[in-house]
Amino acid sequence: MSTLHHIQQDAIQLLKKMIATPSFSKEEKEVADLIESFLKEHGVPTHRILNNVYALNKYFDASKPSILLNSHHDTVKPAKGYTTDPFTPTEQDGKIIGLGSNDAGGPLVALIATFIHFYLNDALHINLIIAATAEEEISGKNGVEYLLQDPGFLQHLQGSKIVGALVGEPTNMQMAVAERGLLVLDGLASGKAGHAAREEGINAIGIAMDDIHAINNHPFQKISDLTGKTTAKVTVIETDNKAHNVIPAQCKFVIDVRVNELYSFDDVLQQLQSISSSNLTPRSFRLRSTMIALDHPIVLAGKKLGLNHYGSPTTSDKALMHFPALKIGPGDSARSHTADEYIYIKEIEQGIEIFIQIMEESSKSYHFS
Repeated sequence: MSTLHHIQQDAIQLLKKMIATPSFSKEEKEVADLIESFLKEHGVPTHRILNNVYALNKYFDASKPSILLNSHHDTVKPAKGYTTDPFTPTEQDGKIIGLGSNDAGGPLVALIATFIHFYLNDALHINLIIAATAEEEISGKNGVEYLLQDPGFLQHLQGSKIVGALVGEPTNMQMAVAERGLLVLDGLASGKAGHAAREEGINAIGIAMDDIHAINNHPFQKISDLTGKTTAKVTVIETDNKAHNVIPAQCKFVIDVRVNELYSFDDVLQQLQSISSSNLTPRSFRLRSTMIALDHPIVLAGKKLGLNHYGSPTTSDKALMHFPALKIGPGDSARSHTADEYIYIKEIEQGIEIFIQIMEESSKSYHFS
């Protein structure tokens, strides 16, 4: 079995290869191939569904509960302003610079290394599943959501229940126990077309403006200690009318709503519709707000290690899981999607050590399950 040091070094090399392999959302085939090859080189049989790669520990036992180790291998397009080639991993001053190094290559390779560390361990009281998944950056439907519903994946579980997950994202190895959900609403204000010079018609822009003012200033009363306020902001407005002399009959706008864990999406939609003349239509209810209980074994394990917990303003694949999930990983969220994105090598090495300790402590909690 590889030593921890060797596993850490192998993880660093995998990250460099991932950076050198473009993996934009929906274009992840080559990086999925790379991850499969890496796992197989370490003696781990893999399974694949679309561009999602997963594996189970060697002594998987359906009578034991399972914990999912998950992160994504897709990236956004490189931001403007890179001073290095975003696809050339550059090691400098103890850090690795390159697209996806921080979000979420570092967290992913740390979880893969953790899985390999435990792969041959037959004394765990839990099963471990590693899943490197696609389309997280676009909240796509062919990533972890697709995987978790796939009949082949469910068959491999053999009835074992997933009781928790680590979702790898850059959190400075602190525990994001809650996330605000994302609800996108399409607003449609309806008026009546007319000639501008004759002051005919009912201007849909005016109706939309009144609604936008009400929405932007609407006070959601329930404030979370973890994720703060629920907010609704209009971010796009347009009409189909291109003529300067026609009163528009319709005006469309988009509302970005960040929902704390104290509200359901239905509650939020009902409140905003009650103050709007425009018709509001949700695009999806998929990316809901989530929270893992503070007494969950994974969280208690982190607390025992001295990790802090907080609520995250951003969403991740945690929102698509129907079981408790903790967002955690090496790196800093502030570096994500920026030019010259980077992660410190030491962050990855320490992240692997902490992940291993969390899994060891969590396993103890399920000893008598």
